[in-house]
Amino acid sequence: MNFSLKKVLPHILVVLGFIAISLAYFYPVLQGKEIFQSDIAQYIGMARQQNEFRVETGEEPYWTDAAFGGMPTYQLGANYPHNYVKELDRALRFLPRPADYLFLYFIGIYILFLVLKTDYRLAFLGALAFGFSTYLIIILGVGHNAKAHAIAYMPWVIGGILLCFRRKYIPGFLLLAFGMALEISANHFQMTFYLLLLVIVIGIVYLINAFKKKELPQFFKALGLMVVAVLLAIGANATNLMATQEYADFSTRGDTGLTITPDGAAEKTEGLDYNYITEYSYGILESFNLFIPRFMGGSSAENVGTDSAIYNQLLQLGANPVQAAQFAEAAPTYWGDQPFVGAPAYIGATVLFLFVFALFLVGGKLKWWVVGGSLLALLLSWGKNFGILTDFFINYVPLYNKFRAVSSVQVLLELCIPVLAIAGLSRLFFREESDDRKIYALTWATIITGGIALLFLLFKGMLFSFTGASDGVLIQQLGPEFVRALKEDRRAVFTADTIRSLVLVLLTAAVLWFYIKQKFTRNIAFLALGALILFDLVGVGKRYVDSEDFVRSSVVNQPFQPTGADREIMKDDAHYRVFDLSGSPFNTARTSFFHNSVGGYHAAKPGRMQELYDFYLSQNNLQVLNMLNTKYFIIPTEDGTVAQVNPETNGNAWFIQEVKLVDNANEAIKALDGINTKKVAVVDNKFADQLPKNQFAVDTTAQIDLISYQPNELVYKSSSENGGMAVFSEIYYPHGWQAYIDGKEVPHFRANYVLRAMMVPAGQHEITFRFEPQVVKTGSSIALASSILLGLLLVGGIVWGIRRR
Repeated sequence: MNFSLKKVLPHILVVLGFIAISLAYFYPVLQGKEIFQSDIAQYIGMARQQNEFRVETGEEPYWTDAAFGGMPTYQLGANYPHNYVKELDRALRFLPRPADYLFLYFIGIYILFLVLKTDYRLAFLGALAFGFSTYLIIILGVGHNAKAHAIAYMPWVIGGILLCFRRKYIPGFLLLAFGMALEISANHFQMTFYLLLLVIVIGIVYLINAFKKKELPQFFKALGLMVVAVLLAIGANATNLMATQEYADFSTRGDTGLTITPDGAAEKTEGLDYNYITEYSYGILESFNLFIPRFMGGSSAENVGTDSAIYNQLLQLGANPVQAAQFAEAAPTYWGDQPFVGAPAYIGATVLFLFVFALFLVGGKLKWWVVGGSLLALLLSWGKNFGILTDFFINYVPLYNKFRAVSSVQVLLELCIPVLAIAGLSRLFFREESDDRKIYALTWATIITGGIALLFLLFKGMLFSFTGASDGVLIQQLGPEFVRALKEDRRAVFTADTIRSLVLVLLTAAVLWFYIKQKFTRNIAFLALGALILFDLVGVGKRYVDSEDFVRSSVVNQPFQPTGADREIMKDDAHYRVFDLSGSPFNTARTSFFHNSVGGYHAAKPGRMQELYDFYLSQNNLQVLNMLNTKYFIIPTEDGTVAQVNPETNGNAWFIQEVKLVDNANEAIKALDGINTKKVAVVDNKFADQLPKNQFAVDTTAQIDLISYQPNELVYKSSSENGGMAVFSEIYYPHGWQAYIDGKEVPHFRANYVLRAMMVPAGQHEITFRFEPQVVKTGSSIALASSILLGLLLVGGIVWGIRRR
């Protein structure tokens, strides 16, 4: 018992250390404050309706009317039955946010280091190097929580795979199964896709090794076991995966059939637009900010202080000291090619030095999959700047064209580089290596990393112009002298950070040299390296996420405040929609927080609504807005915003007088131009069998009224002498919405490109639309069965381990 406690005690202390460090870094959470994350503010706006419905009724709606005229909530935090993986995940994230994600970073990579048989002290250092990587911190600052979530579980998956390849089948299977289940549950499929790329690299390396050693049967045995583990993980997340796939075809990631743009030009029909995918392409030269944080100016808005050149230049231009200081706090120092940068993807001069050092000490499979994965990630992050690879992936690699912001693939660098760096230290401290080889590795690592920094420092004037893409606009606005001053400040931050990285390289090299020469003990070297890593990474991270980003909880939970226009509109308790013309209606959830909005904020908008916006809504086409039941417009004025009533709106439902049949999506969207949507409906020919053979008999007294409304159920009363075709101002979604007339299920179809329609018989009837997604029922049954099996396997694994011990 004493032996077991002695063996596990260091790991307990490490976990407690991770908790303490996570809370210390984000210490305002101990004061009850929360970090204000811009993306989470948008999420709160989008999800408010479903969250309030859940609280009021105890039910999950799975549909919201708050955005884009209506959409499923599958990507808005929907809760599914039997989602026990999510419960496990919540248990692991017991700290206040965002300290919980930082803790997950630490724990995940620590598990991987233990799988790699790393001493717990080095594993602790490696966890700090990974968790405090600047990119991983900045995504917590802006609210990319799902991305952080998925990144945190990547090491679990890799650890399970490595154990299986090392023939540790039972622990490997269990770690992979649970790690992959948690990874999928994090619900950021772009990060999971990038993890798959790294897993493929690992698989290739181990396949080549197995072939050379004639161990292919063992390789395929491990591979088969891993497939079973992944299938179980997929099964445990079946509901989310199936619902996401179903919605993906309906979203901007899918194919609506439209092959033209608003100006009539041809466009591709599947996946995202090339320019949209590659908009955030890392510059090839910009990649050096992995080593020097403000190599290209840092973020798009850097604080250069009141001793800066632009501060003094603004004073000369007539600004007062307060105005000049405010501008200097967010100076446009970034001079790279990306449209916006929240922070450089800085990995750390110390960590990169140790990585290069490890290249000369570490060999075998670990080195090759780390180097291979890192190189692939770096080349892919260049996007359109390395078109030969990017174009190949977009055109031929499945799913790659579904994701944007290709630069985010650099998360694999943030993972791989610390892994090899710590492996190198493990070789240095715990393996029998000759001092000559250690000195050789140290010498070349110092020459390479220090030499790069010194080269940039000495020849920066010859190598770089420090000219940004927006400098031409700044010249027109503020004059050439201002841009000259700005370039001077860019040069200054470049110089300061280059010197910083050079000093850190030399200090790290000194620590290793003193250890090799037996001037430092192992523990002193550990402490020195830990101090350098923390100083390096925390110092840069605090530039972009610090205590000033934390606010009262009430501010986070109520990110938007109602205006007079909002309050005026909310007096109307009918069911209608609002179109906000005061900003970018399809890029904000502010309106969704208070109203049922025509617009909204989401990375995967409903595809047809996005196209409707591109063709008509962006042009304020009133007939199209009328058919969406847009009763109010929010109009900007000099004094704020005002609410304007639209008296022409079509209402919740109406009988039409004429149908215009079309053959495809191109014809359907073009046919909306110029028609009176109150009288004419556009219907695709594939729904023609649901229409009558004869012309509609017009009944001027016919009416249809909404008498009961919930996001997932709408009830109407219809009255007409002749019957006819009714159009409803609700978004047509073919997977889950069921229509009933007097309790009997009836078919309905799409009209006017995005809306629902049905044939209604003569007389008085009750019409009900109810959202009953079969995918949730089917997926939940699969998730339950998979979770039970996973639980039984876990218990069996524990029993096996006890008996084996």
